[in-house]
Amino acid sequence: MASTQILRSNNVITPDGVKQAAIHCRGRKIIAVTSYDEISQDVVVEEFGDLVIMPGLVDTHVHINEPGRTEWEGFETATKAAAAGGITTLIEMPLNSSPVTTTVEAFRKKCSVAEGKLYVDCGFYGGLIPGNTDQIEQLIEAGVFGIKAFLIHSGIDEFPNVTESDLRAAMPIIAKHHKPLLVHCELTDEKFPSSFQNLKSYSEYLRSRPRKWEHDAIALMLRLSEEYNCKVHIVHVSSSDAIPVLEQARAKRLPVTTETCPHYLYFSAEEIPDGDTRFKCAPPIRERENKEKLWNALKNGVLDFIVSDHSPSPPSMKFLDAGDFQRAWGGIASLQFGLPIVWTEARDRGFGITDIARWMSHNPAKFVGLENHKGAIAPGHDADLVVWNPGQSFVVQPSTTFHRYTITPYEGEELFGTVVATYLRGKKIFDGGKIAGEPSGSVLMHR
Repeated sequence: MASTQILRSNNVITPDGVKQAAIHCRGRKIIAVTSYDEISQDVVVEEFGDLVIMPGLVDTHVHINEPGRTEWEGFETATKAAAAGGITTLIEMPLNSSPVTTTVEAFRKKCSVAEGKLYVDCGFYGGLIPGNTDQIEQLIEAGVFGIKAFLIHSGIDEFPNVTESDLRAAMPIIAKHHKPLLVHCELTDEKFPSSFQNLKSYSEYLRSRPRKWEHDAIALMLRLSEEYNCKVHIVHVSSSDAIPVLEQARAKRLPVTTETCPHYLYFSAEEIPDGDTRFKCAPPIRERENKEKLWNALKNGVLDFIVSDHSPSPPSMKFLDAGDFQRAWGGIASLQFGLPIVWTEARDRGFGITDIARWMSHNPAKFVGLENHKGAIAPGHDADLVVWNPGQSFVVQPSTTFHRYTITPYEGEELFGTVVATYLRGKKIFDGGKIAGEPSGSVLMHR
């Protein structure tokens, strides 16, 4: 029989709020959450004083790029970075790997390649592209957590964007299985050409992907969601112009959910230097006023949760020397630092640690149907835990970054919220700045 261990702290985030509590774990599960002093004498107890113990983070939007483009990241380095950042569950996107996850065969290959490399648990989405509607039901039955589509070029030629007719063919199938359709919402407009004159100008890059693209795409998906009663998830909301239509969707009780990302909540366009392509992502980081409206949308529940959209690439693909925003890969590497990035900004706006747990643990776990196992410190849940110090700061630097490549716009930033330890199903996988033990994560299947 598995032995019992107890973790206790003056700041345990439970479903009922922050408590002085003891977390009793046996094997992989939490078996009880009791008062601080309710412990057995013959049980090993780890004391964490005033440090926060929170449910392990659940990041439902990451690009790991294996197999086929493992030199961009890979399961080993990505899941080490996740563990170092207090993340215990990842759901990986279907593009950037090769083959892309648009067939059952490719999905099974990805699952096989991941085995034995995972330091945290990891599940996968399937992809919707023109011509693969016949694969959607098979992908869902095989165990993917949802289906992802782009309304604009994805950046990967093997993963082309869909049209409204493609969506209409697939949405009845997705709705029948009650899975979410995750959509990159940008629709191009001929008035805004993809090229621009000053390739180093961030303001020109920003203008080349206007808010209208995002707003129009979201409006389309809300209309189709209502028509087919299909769960639609709007990924990486960057434009505050979309908030009114999202509020209307909530009022109509449409099956629509939303996410945003740390970079949209931390950086502002006014601060981004020309030529610094580390900041390039799509949709782009927008103005300071826009950022504050996104924070308000989180406060009001219009945005459901926060995920990394970790999208790394080799340094050569960022064209840093040329400072070329047109050719540079559009993605930001930040998987390891999501918790402190968000906390650094949230604490200055009056939010608390329970807000962080809701945005980064509970709500994303619920979104992918894992709320009975992940995202909460409660009996019966996996003993996935992160211990962190909200008052301690650190400076992001390459020497302590676990991503395959250390290129990130957060380098040199002082962030609050140091991760002290991470536990995956009761096993300590990160401790005192170092990965602890061998890979023990599992491939997750949605049933």
